[in-house]
Amino acid sequence: MHFSRIRQVVSLTTGLTLLLVSAFAFAADKKAPDEKVAAVNGVIISQGDFDRELDFFVRRAAPNGQQIPDIQLAKIKNDVLESLIDREVLFQESKKKGIEVTADAISDQLKSIKQKYPDEAQFTKLLQDMGMTESDVEAQIKRGMAIQQLISIEVAEKVKISDEESKEYYDTHPEFFKQPEQVRASHILIKVDENASEAQKTEARKKIKEVQQKLQKGEDFETLAKTHSEGPSGPGGGNLGYFRRGQMVKPFEDAAFKLKSGETSDIVETRFGYHLIKVFDKQPEKTLTYAEIKNQLDEHLKKQKLETEVDVYIDNLRKSAKIEKFL
Repeated sequence: MHFSRIRQVVSLTTGLTLLLVSAFAFAADKKAPDEKVAAVNGVIISQGDFDRELDFFVRRAAPNGQQIPDIQLAKIKNDVLESLIDREVLFQESKKKGIEVTADAISDQLKSIKQKYPDEAQFTKLLQDMGMTESDVEAQIKRGMAIQQLISIEVAEKVKISDEESKEYYDTHPEFFKQPEQVRASHILIKVDENASEAQKTEARKKIKEVQQKLQKGEDFETLAKTHSEGPSGPGGGNLGYFRRGQMVKPFEDAAFKLKSGETSDIVETRFGYHLIKVFDKQPEKTLTYAEIKNQLDEHLKKQKLETEVDVYIDNLRKSAKIEKFL
């Protein structure tokens, strides 16, 4: 399991949203919640904070409650401890920089969290089960938002991607910008189970044949799909949008890619039933131009650079902090 450092220190701190929504009882021996697991410049990180965070990370690693191998659990515990230390270092720095989080911003975030629960009582019970109060949640919201502001001001706003950088990446990674052949198609489906009786199959073939005859007489494909198609795309006129090879079952794919734009297939049988397919557009395999992909590429490279810069920023803060670990 690997979570990037920026996700640990920013995403997971924002109002405790993920932690609260995903909270559960982690079946492990826990120590007294007021014991300390670490200290940053004399500020204690408690066992209770560690246990709550560990609960969340274990849930991510084993969503169905399965047993986690000892070696993996040891790594998760270490990641959790380091993440808590990172956040404490960052929060202390946010206070040094004079960053303030308004009461209104905290209140709005708390309301957003509460809206994820059917009523206030369930939210309150969850807090009780976690050994937390609403004030604790507000404090965590404040910390998370202060850290976000700090990273935004001190790191994110300074991260830039030049045209030269993105163009060099584009030129040296041509394999990332190939777009395979695609078709835009719609279909009309008459469902029949693979294990259906011959009588049921005959009835389904009769239905699709009747639709086919209507098409041959000039009736509109989209209108017929809305009226007769039994697939989920039926209400939308059978529209499947663009798709590549490998995204549809083989008989359907083979038929669709053989058609020219504007053509309609003969009856195609798949494990879902019987189809009539109409292709509206075909896009040959191509390499996206730099101009077509530049904005997306810039965003991708900026995210990569931001993660690297956040790592450097946190490491520099840690070097000047007094960090003690007691686990």
